Amino acid sequence: MKDKALVYSENEFGKIDGKVANGLVRYSEIYKIVGIIDSTKAGLDAGECLDGIKNGIPVFSSIDDALDKLNYIPKYFIYGIAPLSPLLDKEQRQIIITAMRKGMNIINGLPEFFTEDDEFMQKASEYGVKIYDFRKSPQRKDLHLFSGQIFENKTPVIVVTGTDCAVGKRTTTRILVEGLKKKGVNAVFVTTGQTGLLQGAKYGMALDVLSSGFATGEVEKAVVDASETEHPDIILVEGQGALSHPAFTSSSAIIRGAMPNAIIIQHPPKRKNRCDYPAIPMPTLKSEIELNEVFSSSKVIAITINHEDMTDAELEKMIAEYENRYKLPVTDVLKFGCDKLIKKICEVFPALLNLINS
Repeated sequence: MKDKALVYSENEFGKIDGKVANGLVRYSEIYKIVGIIDSTKAGLDAGECLDGIKNGIPVFSSIDDALDKLNYIPKYFIYGIAPLSPLLDKEQRQIIITAMRKGMNIINGLPEFFTEDDEFMQKASEYGVKIYDFRKSPQRKDLHLFSGQIFENKTPVIVVTGTDCAVGKRTTTRILVEGLKKKGVNAVFVTTGQTGLLQGAKYGMALDVLSSGFATGEVEKAVVDASETEHPDIILVEGQGALSHPAFTSSSAIIRGAMPNAIIIQHPPKRKNRCDYPAIPMPTLKSEIELNEVFSSSKVIAITINHEDMTDAELEKMIAEYENRYKLPVTDVLKFGCDKLIKKICEVFPALLNLINS
């Protein structure tokens, strides 16, 4: 039985900074999401709001509204916003305290650790609840530097990278892993961010709280552990940020640590400027493909599209245009699934063909 959880995403559900809530609505192995809190979308179905398909998860206006309509107290309250600034304002702090007072344990994915906050810990003790910082890394003694073990890995590795942060790399990776599994391929997902951990990923950790040396080592360790433990047919690693993005280093650590045999790149064609950095223009898809191929010494084998701000007609036109221009399979996995990607992966790694629905 999954533990019931209420997810806070005020004014951000379905948007870029609501990506934690968005991800949990789409998939979670750990939690049964029983509601989203976002007063701007109260009364809507979360699935229909996010992807146009009802999933029975309601959106509430507040904690009180949620608990009144649910008529029970969920075990967990998840802070489902991932803003550029990790610091909570007074109103947001009060939301957390209110959730604790109502009897819910707190799940925090921010790099501001609630377990190091004296007021939060005092309130948790007072109300008899617990706080979990999902982004908090292990102690330094338990972290791993790059060892070179990845060179002994024989399992094919694909990294799903992108042209910016919050473009859907994790979602595409997860859907592709599930698609491969349904066809009989033992695929394993390696996460590199807090939402993947909250969704229940068995391998990986949130890299952006680590120094670059440990980040590379932890990616390597996750891939090696997944290979040795699961004996998979293929490993897919979630990318972070973008290799060209000046604000993030985790993209380079992922490629260095995973040593991918191939890359899939995700791109939002209508996005003009970097997410959270409006003064920085987006790179071209061409330049990002070239950068990834040079840096990784691997080939980009497919392109996936984030359809934000696009009509269905625009999306279909863009897919055809990109396929003609780049001579690669192009799709939007949320709209059209991942059959194109699986076909290409089997071309690149023909040993997988023997496994498909065998």
